[in-house]
Amino acid sequence: MVRENQGGAAASVGFDLDPVILELGRLYVAAGHELSLVGGPVRDLFLGRRSLDLDFTTDATPEQTLAIIKPWADTHWEIGKAFGTIGLRKSGFQIEITTYRAESYDPQSRKPAVAFGTSLEDDLFRRDFTINAMALKLPDLELVDPFGGLKDLHAGVLSTPGRAEDSFSDDPLRMMRAARFASQLDVGVSLDVKAAMTDMAERIDIISAERVRDELVKLINGARPRIGVDLLVETGLADRVLPEVPALRLEADEHHRHKDVYQHSLQVLEQAAALESDQDGPVPGPDFVLRFAALLHDIGKPATRRFESGGSVSFRHHDVVGAKLVTKRMKALRFDNDTIKAVARLVELHMRFYGYGEAGWTDSAVRRYVTDAGPLLERLHRLTRSDVTTRNRRKAERLAFAYDDLERRVAELKEKEALDAVRPDLDGQQIMALLQLGPGPVVGRAYKHLLELRMEHGPLSTERAEDELRLWWGKQPEAQQPASPDAGVDGSEN
Repeated sequence: MVRENQGGAAASVGFDLDPVILELGRLYVAAGHELSLVGGPVRDLFLGRRSLDLDFTTDATPEQTLAIIKPWADTHWEIGKAFGTIGLRKSGFQIEITTYRAESYDPQSRKPAVAFGTSLEDDLFRRDFTINAMALKLPDLELVDPFGGLKDLHAGVLSTPGRAEDSFSDDPLRMMRAARFASQLDVGVSLDVKAAMTDMAERIDIISAERVRDELVKLINGARPRIGVDLLVETGLADRVLPEVPALRLEADEHHRHKDVYQHSLQVLEQAAALESDQDGPVPGPDFVLRFAALLHDIGKPATRRFESGGSVSFRHHDVVGAKLVTKRMKALRFDNDTIKAVARLVELHMRFYGYGEAGWTDSAVRRYVTDAGPLLERLHRLTRSDVTTRNRRKAERLAFAYDDLERRVAELKEKEALDAVRPDLDGQQIMALLQLGPGPVVGRAYKHLLELRMEHGPLSTERAEDELRLWWGKQPEAQQPASPDAGVDGSEN
Protein backbone atom coordinates (compact mmCIF):
# COMPACT_ATOMS: atom_id res chain seq x y z
CA MET A 1 0.00 0.00 0.00
CA VAL A 2 1.08 3.57 -0.70
CA ARG A 3 0.51 6.52 1.62
CA GLU A 4 0.00 9.77 -0.30
CA ASN A 5 1.64 12.87 1.11
CA GLN A 6 0.36 16.01 -0.59
CA GLY A 7 -0.23 19.12 1.41
CA GLY A 8 -1.15 17.15 4.51
CA ALA A 9 -3.81 15.04 2.78
CA ALA A 10 -3.38 11.28 2.95
CA ALA A 11 -4.72 8.51 0.80
CA SER A 12 -3.66 5.00 -0.06
CA VAL A 13 -3.19 3.38 -3.42
CA GLY A 14 -2.51 -0.32 -3.81
CA PHE A 15 -0.08 -1.88 -6.27
CA ASP A 16 2.71 -4.39 -6.15
CA LEU A 17 6.34 -3.38 -6.40
CA ASP A 18 9.08 -5.73 -7.45
CA PRO A 19 11.17 -6.97 -4.47
CA VAL A 20 14.28 -5.44 -6.14
CA ILE A 21 12.85 -1.93 -5.54
CA LEU A 22 12.05 -2.57 -1.90
CA GLU A 23 15.38 -4.27 -1.28
CA LEU A 24 17.29 -1.31 -2.70
CA GLY A 25 15.29 1.07 -0.50
CA ARG A 26 16.19 -0.92 2.60
CA LEU A 27 19.89 -0.83 1.68
CA TYR A 28 19.83 2.98 1.58
CA VAL A 29 17.92 3.34 4.83
CA ALA A 30 20.35 0.95 6.52
CA ALA A 31 23.19 3.18 5.32
CA GLY A 32 21.47 6.29 6.76
CA HIS A 33 20.22 7.73 3.45
CA GLU A 34 16.95 8.47 1.67
CA LEU A 35 15.91 6.79 -1.57
CA SER A 36 12.83 7.39 -3.72
CA LEU A 37 11.53 5.91 -6.93
CA VAL A 38 10.86 8.95 -9.08
CA GLY A 39 9.55 10.27 -12.40
CA GLY A 40 8.21 8.09 -15.18
CA PRO A 41 8.27 4.80 -13.25
CA VAL A 42 6.01 6.30 -10.56
CA ARG A 43 3.67 7.77 -13.18
CA ASP A 44 3.54 4.41 -14.94
CA LEU A 45 2.58 2.62 -11.72
CA PHE A 46 -0.64 4.63 -11.65
CA LEU A 47 -1.20 3.88 -15.33
CA GLY A 48 -0.87 0.14 -14.72
CA ARG A 49 2.39 -0.12 -16.65
CA ARG A 50 5.53 -1.96 -15.66
CA SER A 51 8.96 -0.75 -16.73
CA LEU A 52 12.34 -2.46 -16.51
CA ASP A 53 14.02 0.97 -16.53
CA LEU A 54 13.88 2.51 -13.06
CA ASP A 55 14.92 6.00 -11.90
CA PHE A 56 15.71 6.77 -8.28
CA THR A 57 16.80 9.90 -6.45
CA THR A 58 18.70 10.12 -3.16
CA ASP A 59 20.44 12.42 -0.73
CA ALA A 60 23.53 10.19 -1.00
CA THR A 61 26.48 11.49 -3.04
CA PRO A 62 27.65 9.42 -6.04
CA GLU A 63 30.55 8.07 -3.94
CA GLN A 64 28.15 7.03 -1.15
CA THR A 65 25.84 5.41 -3.71
CA LEU A 66 28.75 3.41 -5.11
CA ALA A 67 29.60 2.14 -1.65
CA ILE A 68 26.01 0.95 -1.21
CA ILE A 69 25.34 -0.66 -4.57
CA LYS A 70 28.68 -2.23 -5.55
CA PRO A 71 28.24 -5.38 -3.40
CA TRP A 72 24.58 -5.69 -4.46
CA ALA A 73 24.39 -4.88 -8.19
CA ASP A 74 24.96 -7.40 -10.97
CA THR A 75 27.01 -4.72 -12.74
CA HIS A 76 27.37 -0.96 -12.54
CA TRP A 77 28.79 1.99 -14.51
CA GLU A 78 29.90 5.50 -13.61
CA ILE A 79 29.55 7.34 -16.94
CA GLY A 80 27.16 9.92 -15.46
CA LYS A 81 28.98 10.33 -12.16
CA ALA A 82 29.92 13.96 -12.84
CA PHE A 83 26.20 14.71 -13.18
CA GLY A 84 25.35 12.81 -10.01
CA THR A 85 24.12 9.63 -11.69
CA ILE A 86 25.25 6.05 -11.12
CA GLY A 87 23.88 3.28 -13.33
CA LEU A 88 23.49 -0.40 -12.55
CA ARG A 89 21.72 -3.62 -13.49
CA LYS A 90 20.00 -5.96 -11.07
CA SER A 91 17.77 -8.96 -11.83
CA GLY A 92 16.88 -7.72 -15.30
CA PHE A 93 16.23 -4.10 -14.25
CA GLN A 94 18.29 -1.19 -15.55
CA ILE A 95 18.54 1.35 -12.77
CA GLU A 96 19.80 4.92 -12.50
CA ILE A 97 20.30 6.55 -9.12
CA THR A 98 20.83 10.32 -9.08
CA THR A 99 21.77 12.57 -6.19
CA TYR A 100 19.19 15.30 -5.45
CA ARG A 101 19.75 18.06 -7.98
CA ALA A 102 19.36 21.84 -8.01
CA GLU A 103 20.32 22.89 -11.52
CA SER A 104 20.74 26.23 -13.22
CA TYR A 105 20.86 26.82 -16.97
CA ASP A 106 22.66 29.12 -19.35
CA PRO A 107 19.91 30.76 -21.49
CA GLN A 108 21.96 30.08 -24.64
CA SER A 109 22.53 26.41 -23.84
CA ARG A 110 20.45 23.45 -22.70
CA LYS A 111 23.36 21.97 -20.76
CA PRO A 112 22.76 22.42 -17.03
CA ALA A 113 25.29 23.57 -14.52
CA VAL A 114 24.98 20.74 -12.01
CA ALA A 115 24.63 21.50 -8.31
CA PHE A 116 23.66 18.80 -5.84
CA GLY A 117 20.70 19.52 -3.59
CA THR A 118 19.55 18.27 -0.21
CA SER A 119 15.76 18.26 -0.62
CA LEU A 120 13.50 15.79 -2.42
CA GLU A 121 10.89 18.51 -3.01
CA ASP A 122 13.48 20.80 -4.60
CA ASP A 123 14.58 17.94 -6.82
CA LEU A 124 10.98 17.33 -7.92
CA PHE A 125 10.46 21.03 -8.66
CA ARG A 126 13.16 20.99 -11.34
CA ARG A 127 11.44 18.20 -13.30
CA ASP A 128 9.59 18.79 -16.56
CA PHE A 129 5.91 18.08 -15.78
CA THR A 130 3.91 17.47 -12.64
CA ILE A 131 3.04 13.91 -13.69
CA ASN A 132 6.80 13.21 -13.69
CA ALA A 133 7.37 15.13 -10.45
CA MET A 134 6.03 12.44 -8.13
CA ALA A 135 8.22 10.27 -5.92
CA LEU A 136 7.67 7.09 -3.96
CA LYS A 137 9.80 7.13 -0.79
CA LEU A 138 11.28 3.77 0.07
CA PRO A 139 10.89 1.44 1.73
CA ASP A 140 7.73 2.86 3.40
CA LEU A 141 5.96 3.60 0.08
CA GLU A 142 5.04 7.18 0.90
CA LEU A 143 3.90 9.08 -2.21
CA VAL A 144 5.40 12.56 -2.37
CA ASP A 145 3.40 14.70 -4.79
CA PRO A 146 3.88 18.39 -3.93
CA PHE A 147 2.70 19.74 -7.29
CA GLY A 148 -0.46 17.74 -7.92
CA GLY A 149 0.92 15.30 -10.45
CA LEU A 150 -1.57 12.56 -9.59
CA LYS A 151 -4.47 14.97 -10.01
CA ASP A 152 -3.13 16.07 -13.41
CA LEU A 153 -2.63 12.45 -14.42
CA HIS A 154 -6.26 11.65 -13.61
CA ALA A 155 -7.34 14.77 -15.49
CA GLY A 156 -5.20 13.87 -18.50
CA VAL A 157 -3.35 17.17 -18.65
CA LEU A 158 0.30 18.22 -18.75
CA SER A 159 1.34 21.10 -16.55
CA THR A 160 4.68 22.18 -15.08
CA PRO A 161 5.69 22.27 -11.39
CA GLY A 162 6.55 25.97 -11.70
CA ARG A 163 5.97 28.54 -14.44
CA ALA A 164 5.96 26.94 -17.89
CA GLU A 165 8.02 29.82 -19.28
CA ASP A 166 10.77 29.22 -16.74
CA SER A 167 10.77 25.47 -17.35
CA PHE A 168 11.01 25.82 -21.14
CA SER A 169 13.59 28.56 -20.91
CA ASP A 170 15.73 26.29 -18.75
CA ASP A 171 15.35 23.37 -21.17
CA PRO A 172 13.60 24.07 -24.51
CA LEU A 173 13.56 20.36 -25.34
CA ARG A 174 10.73 20.08 -22.80
CA MET A 175 8.44 21.66 -25.40
CA MET A 176 9.08 18.68 -27.68
CA ARG A 177 8.61 16.38 -24.71
CA ALA A 178 5.19 17.91 -24.12
CA ALA A 179 4.12 16.91 -27.62
CA ARG A 180 5.72 13.50 -27.15
CA PHE A 181 3.85 12.83 -23.90
CA ALA A 182 0.62 14.03 -25.50
CA SER A 183 1.12 11.28 -28.09
CA GLN A 184 2.36 8.56 -25.76
CA LEU A 185 -0.14 9.09 -22.94
CA ASP A 186 -3.09 10.51 -24.92
CA VAL A 187 -3.22 13.65 -22.77
CA GLY A 188 -3.73 17.34 -23.40
CA VAL A 189 -1.63 20.28 -22.25
CA SER A 190 -2.66 23.08 -19.93
CA LEU A 191 -3.39 26.49 -21.39
CA ASP A 192 -0.25 28.01 -19.90
CA VAL A 193 1.93 25.19 -21.25
CA LYS A 194 0.49 25.61 -24.74
CA ALA A 195 0.88 29.40 -24.57
CA ALA A 196 4.50 29.08 -23.47
CA MET A 197 5.24 26.57 -26.25
CA THR A 198 3.78 29.02 -28.77
CA ASP A 199 5.57 32.09 -27.43
CA MET A 200 8.92 30.34 -27.04
CA ALA A 201 8.95 28.03 -30.08
CA GLU A 202 12.11 29.66 -31.48
CA ARG A 203 14.02 28.51 -28.37
CA ILE A 204 14.01 24.99 -29.83
CA ASP A 205 16.64 26.20 -32.29
CA ILE A 206 19.38 25.86 -29.66
CA ILE A 207 18.66 22.13 -29.25
CA SER A 208 20.76 19.71 -31.27
CA ALA A 209 19.14 18.00 -34.25
CA GLU A 210 19.84 14.62 -32.69
CA ARG A 211 17.87 15.43 -29.52
CA VAL A 212 14.95 16.81 -31.53
CA ARG A 213 15.01 13.70 -33.73
CA ASP A 214 14.87 11.36 -30.74
CA GLU A 215 11.81 13.13 -29.31
CA LEU A 216 10.15 13.15 -32.73
CA VAL A 217 10.64 9.39 -33.10
CA LYS A 218 9.05 8.78 -29.69
CA LEU A 219 6.16 11.07 -30.62
CA ILE A 220 5.51 9.33 -33.94
CA ASN A 221 5.68 5.93 -32.24
CA GLY A 222 3.23 6.96 -29.53
CA ALA A 223 -0.31 5.70 -29.03
CA ARG A 224 -1.85 8.88 -30.49
CA PRO A 225 0.73 10.46 -32.83
CA ARG A 226 -1.90 12.68 -34.43
CA ILE A 227 -2.34 14.56 -31.15
CA GLY A 228 1.40 15.16 -30.80
CA VAL A 229 1.87 16.30 -34.40
CA ASP A 230 -1.13 18.62 -34.18
CA LEU A 231 0.31 20.20 -31.02
CA LEU A 232 3.65 20.82 -32.75
CA VAL A 233 1.84 22.49 -35.65
CA GLU A 234 -0.53 24.58 -33.51
CA THR A 235 2.28 25.96 -31.36
CA GLY A 236 4.64 26.72 -34.25
CA LEU A 237 7.26 24.20 -33.14
CA ALA A 238 6.73 22.21 -36.32
CA ASP A 239 7.64 25.30 -38.36
CA ARG A 240 11.09 25.02 -36.85
CA VAL A 241 11.68 21.26 -36.68
CA LEU A 242 9.46 19.80 -39.42
CA PRO A 243 8.24 22.72 -41.58
CA GLU A 244 7.03 20.50 -44.43
CA VAL A 245 4.09 19.35 -42.27
CA PRO A 246 2.49 22.75 -41.47
CA ALA A 247 3.09 23.65 -45.14
CA LEU A 248 0.45 21.02 -45.97
CA ARG A 249 -2.22 23.45 -44.73
CA LEU A 250 -2.77 24.76 -48.25
CA GLU A 251 -4.87 27.89 -48.64
CA ALA A 252 -8.34 27.20 -50.00
CA ASP A 253 -9.37 28.66 -53.35
CA GLU A 254 -13.06 29.35 -53.94
CA HIS A 255 -12.85 28.17 -57.56
CA HIS A 256 -10.49 25.22 -57.16
CA ARG A 257 -11.38 22.81 -54.37
CA HIS A 258 -9.42 19.81 -53.08
CA LYS A 259 -9.24 17.89 -49.83
CA ASP A 260 -7.45 19.35 -46.81
CA VAL A 261 -3.99 17.84 -47.35
CA TYR A 262 -2.89 18.41 -43.74
CA GLN A 263 -5.90 16.71 -42.16
CA HIS A 264 -5.71 13.97 -44.78
CA SER A 265 -2.07 13.32 -43.82
CA LEU A 266 -2.93 13.06 -40.13
CA GLN A 267 -5.70 10.60 -40.95
CA VAL A 268 -3.35 8.50 -43.10
CA LEU A 269 -0.91 8.45 -40.17
CA GLU A 270 -3.64 7.18 -37.85
CA GLN A 271 -4.83 4.57 -40.34
CA ALA A 272 -1.31 3.33 -41.04
CA ALA A 273 -0.65 2.85 -37.33
CA ALA A 274 -3.89 0.89 -37.05
CA LEU A 275 -2.71 -1.51 -39.79
CA GLU A 276 0.54 -2.45 -38.05
CA SER A 277 0.84 -6.11 -37.15
CA ASP A 278 1.60 -7.72 -33.82
CA GLN A 279 5.17 -8.62 -32.93
CA ASP A 280 5.00 -11.87 -34.90
CA GLY A 281 3.60 -10.21 -38.04
CA PRO A 282 5.27 -8.60 -41.07
CA VAL A 283 5.15 -5.00 -39.74
CA PRO A 284 5.35 -5.06 -35.93
CA GLY A 285 4.11 -1.87 -34.36
CA PRO A 286 5.01 0.77 -33.61
CA ASP A 287 6.83 1.04 -36.93
CA PHE A 288 8.46 4.46 -37.33
CA VAL A 289 9.28 4.04 -41.03
CA LEU A 290 5.66 3.31 -41.96
CA ARG A 291 4.24 6.02 -39.71
CA PHE A 292 6.66 8.74 -40.79
CA ALA A 293 6.12 7.90 -44.46
CA ALA A 294 2.36 8.13 -43.85
CA LEU A 295 2.71 11.58 -42.29
CA LEU A 296 5.04 12.87 -45.02
CA HIS A 297 3.68 11.06 -48.09
CA ASP A 298 2.10 14.22 -49.54
CA ILE A 299 4.71 16.85 -48.60
CA GLY A 300 5.47 17.31 -52.30
CA LYS A 301 1.99 18.70 -52.93
CA PRO A 302 2.55 22.35 -51.94
CA ALA A 303 5.38 22.65 -54.47
CA THR A 304 3.49 20.88 -57.26
CA ARG A 305 -0.04 22.28 -56.90
CA ARG A 306 -1.42 23.58 -60.18
CA PHE A 307 -4.85 25.05 -60.89
CA GLU A 308 -6.26 23.54 -64.05
CA SER A 309 -8.97 24.84 -66.33
CA GLY A 310 -12.40 23.67 -65.32
CA GLY A 311 -11.74 24.01 -61.60
CA SER A 312 -9.58 20.94 -61.02
CA VAL A 313 -6.32 20.90 -59.10
CA SER A 314 -3.31 18.76 -59.97
CA PHE A 315 -0.23 17.68 -58.01
CA ARG A 316 1.81 16.04 -60.75
CA HIS A 317 4.96 14.25 -59.61
CA HIS A 318 4.37 15.18 -55.97
CA ASP A 319 5.55 11.67 -55.07
CA VAL A 320 9.00 12.22 -56.61
CA VAL A 321 9.29 15.77 -55.24
CA GLY A 322 8.12 14.55 -51.84
CA ALA A 323 10.77 11.83 -51.71
CA LYS A 324 13.48 14.45 -52.27
CA LEU A 325 12.04 16.69 -49.55
CA VAL A 326 11.89 13.75 -47.15
CA THR A 327 15.55 12.98 -47.77
CA LYS A 328 16.59 16.58 -47.21
CA ARG A 329 14.60 16.98 -43.97
CA MET A 330 15.65 13.65 -42.48
CA LYS A 331 19.31 14.39 -43.21
CA ALA A 332 18.92 17.71 -41.39
CA LEU A 333 17.50 15.78 -38.42
CA ARG A 334 20.50 13.42 -38.50
CA PHE A 335 18.59 10.22 -39.24
CA ASP A 336 20.66 7.24 -40.33
CA ASN A 337 20.90 6.52 -44.05
CA ASP A 338 18.89 3.29 -43.98
CA THR A 339 15.91 4.96 -42.32
CA ILE A 340 16.08 7.93 -44.69
CA LYS A 341 16.15 5.68 -47.75
CA ALA A 342 13.24 3.57 -46.49
CA VAL A 343 10.93 6.51 -45.74
CA ALA A 344 11.83 8.32 -48.97
CA ARG A 345 11.28 5.18 -51.04
CA LEU A 346 7.81 4.63 -49.57
CA VAL A 347 6.90 8.24 -50.34
CA GLU A 348 8.19 7.83 -53.89
CA LEU A 349 6.15 4.64 -54.43
CA HIS A 350 2.91 5.58 -52.68
CA MET A 351 1.11 6.58 -55.92
CA ARG A 352 2.24 3.58 -57.98
CA PHE A 353 -0.84 1.46 -57.18
CA TYR A 354 -3.33 3.88 -58.70
CA GLY A 355 -2.36 2.79 -62.20
CA TYR A 356 -3.47 -0.72 -61.24
CA GLY A 357 -6.81 0.44 -59.95
CA GLU A 358 -7.52 2.26 -63.20
CA ALA A 359 -6.36 -0.15 -65.89
CA GLY A 360 -5.07 -3.38 -64.37
CA TRP A 361 -1.50 -4.61 -64.70
CA THR A 362 0.34 -7.31 -66.56
CA ASP A 363 2.33 -9.89 -64.60
CA SER A 364 5.40 -7.90 -65.62
CA ALA A 365 4.04 -4.76 -63.93
CA VAL A 366 3.24 -6.71 -60.77
CA ARG A 367 6.80 -8.07 -60.71
CA ARG A 368 8.17 -4.54 -61.03
CA TYR A 369 5.95 -3.31 -58.20
CA VAL A 370 7.22 -6.04 -55.88
CA THR A 371 10.85 -5.61 -56.98
CA ASP A 372 10.79 -1.82 -56.65
CA ALA A 373 9.32 -2.09 -53.15
CA GLY A 374 11.82 -4.79 -52.14
CA PRO A 375 11.85 -5.32 -48.35
CA LEU A 376 9.40 -2.40 -47.97
CA LEU A 377 6.54 -4.26 -49.71
CA GLU A 378 4.51 -5.02 -46.57
CA ARG A 379 4.86 -1.42 -45.45
CA LEU A 380 3.87 -0.21 -48.92
CA HIS A 381 0.75 -2.39 -48.78
CA ARG A 382 -0.26 -0.67 -45.55
CA LEU A 383 0.67 2.84 -46.66
CA THR A 384 -1.32 2.51 -49.88
CA ARG A 385 -4.41 1.21 -48.07
CA SER A 386 -4.09 3.99 -45.48
CA ASP A 387 -4.01 6.64 -48.20
CA VAL A 388 -7.71 6.10 -48.89
CA THR A 389 -9.58 8.68 -46.79
CA THR A 390 -12.45 9.46 -49.15
CA ARG A 391 -15.95 9.73 -47.70
CA ASN A 392 -17.31 8.27 -50.94
CA ARG A 393 -18.13 4.73 -49.84
CA ARG A 394 -18.28 3.33 -53.38
CA LYS A 395 -14.90 4.79 -54.28
CA ALA A 396 -13.34 3.48 -51.07
CA GLU A 397 -14.77 0.00 -51.67
CA ARG A 398 -13.58 0.03 -55.29
CA LEU A 399 -10.01 0.93 -54.26
CA ALA A 400 -10.00 -1.66 -51.47
CA PHE A 401 -11.20 -4.34 -53.89
CA ALA A 402 -8.51 -3.39 -56.41
CA TYR A 403 -5.78 -3.60 -53.80
CA ASP A 404 -7.13 -6.92 -52.54
CA ASP A 405 -6.80 -8.14 -56.10
CA LEU A 406 -3.24 -6.82 -56.41
CA GLU A 407 -2.19 -8.54 -53.19
CA ARG A 408 -3.79 -11.76 -54.42
CA ARG A 409 -1.81 -11.60 -57.65
CA VAL A 410 1.41 -10.86 -55.76
CA ALA A 411 0.78 -13.94 -53.60
CA GLU A 412 0.07 -16.12 -56.65
CA LEU A 413 3.24 -15.00 -58.42
CA LYS A 414 5.26 -15.56 -55.26
CA GLU A 415 4.08 -19.17 -55.22
CA LYS A 416 5.45 -19.63 -58.75
CA GLU A 417 8.50 -17.37 -58.64
CA ALA A 418 11.04 -15.98 -56.18
CA LEU A 419 9.61 -12.46 -56.38
CA ASP A 420 11.39 -11.27 -53.26
CA ALA A 421 14.75 -11.52 -55.04
CA VAL A 422 14.17 -11.27 -58.78
CA ARG A 423 17.43 -11.90 -60.65
CA PRO A 424 18.34 -12.71 -64.25
CA ASP A 425 18.32 -16.37 -65.23
CA LEU A 426 22.08 -16.16 -65.88
CA ASP A 427 24.53 -14.69 -63.39
CA GLY A 428 27.57 -12.58 -64.19
CA GLN A 429 29.95 -15.55 -64.40
CA GLN A 430 27.66 -17.35 -66.86
CA ILE A 431 27.34 -14.19 -68.97
CA MET A 432 31.12 -13.73 -69.18
CA ALA A 433 31.68 -17.40 -70.03
CA LEU A 434 29.08 -17.43 -72.80
CA LEU A 435 30.22 -14.17 -74.41
CA GLN A 436 33.91 -14.71 -73.65
CA LEU A 437 34.14 -11.41 -71.82
CA GLY A 438 35.98 -10.24 -68.75
CA PRO A 439 34.49 -7.95 -66.09
CA GLY A 440 33.36 -4.60 -67.42
CA PRO A 441 30.41 -2.38 -68.33
CA VAL A 442 29.29 -4.67 -71.19
CA VAL A 443 28.60 -7.43 -68.68
CA GLY A 444 26.51 -4.99 -66.67
CA ARG A 445 24.44 -4.12 -69.75
CA ALA A 446 23.93 -7.80 -70.51
CA TYR A 447 22.84 -8.44 -66.92
CA LYS A 448 20.35 -5.57 -67.12
CA HIS A 449 18.93 -6.91 -70.40
CA LEU A 450 18.36 -10.35 -68.89
CA LEU A 451 16.77 -8.76 -65.84
CA GLU A 452 14.31 -6.92 -68.09
CA LEU A 453 13.44 -10.22 -69.79
CA ARG A 454 12.94 -11.82 -66.37
CA MET A 455 10.59 -9.03 -65.37
CA GLU A 456 8.65 -9.23 -68.60
CA HIS A 457 8.32 -12.99 -69.03
CA GLY A 458 9.01 -14.52 -65.64
CA PRO A 459 11.60 -17.29 -65.13
CA LEU A 460 13.29 -18.56 -68.31
CA SER A 461 15.05 -21.86 -68.85
CA THR A 462 18.82 -21.74 -69.06
CA GLU A 463 18.67 -22.58 -72.79
CA ARG A 464 16.15 -19.82 -73.50
CA ALA A 465 18.16 -17.29 -71.48
CA GLU A 466 21.35 -18.22 -73.37
CA ASP A 467 19.57 -17.86 -76.73
CA GLU A 468 18.22 -14.45 -75.73
CA LEU A 469 21.66 -13.34 -74.59
CA ARG A 470 23.22 -14.38 -77.90
CA LEU A 471 20.53 -12.45 -79.82
CA TRP A 472 21.21 -9.37 -77.71
CA TRP A 473 24.98 -9.70 -78.08
CA GLY A 474 24.71 -9.91 -81.86
CA LYS A 475 23.24 -6.41 -81.92
CA GLN A 476 25.91 -4.81 -79.72
CA PRO A 477 28.67 -2.70 -81.33
CA GLU A 478 31.33 -4.49 -79.27
CA ALA A 479 30.41 -7.80 -80.94
CA GLN A 480 31.25 -6.33 -84.33
CA GLN A 481 34.71 -5.13 -83.35
CA PRO A 482 37.56 -7.65 -83.93
CA ALA A 483 39.75 -8.08 -80.90
CA SER A 484 43.35 -6.88 -81.03
CA PRO A 485 45.94 -9.70 -81.30
CA ASP A 486 47.26 -8.54 -77.90
CA ALA A 487 43.81 -8.21 -76.27
CA GLY A 488 42.47 -10.33 -73.43
CA VAL A 489 39.17 -12.14 -73.52
CA ASP A 490 37.28 -8.92 -72.72
CA GLY A 491 38.97 -6.96 -75.53
CA SER A 492 41.21 -4.97 -73.19
CA GLU A 493 44.96 -4.63 -73.75
CA ASN A 494 47.16 -7.00 -71.74
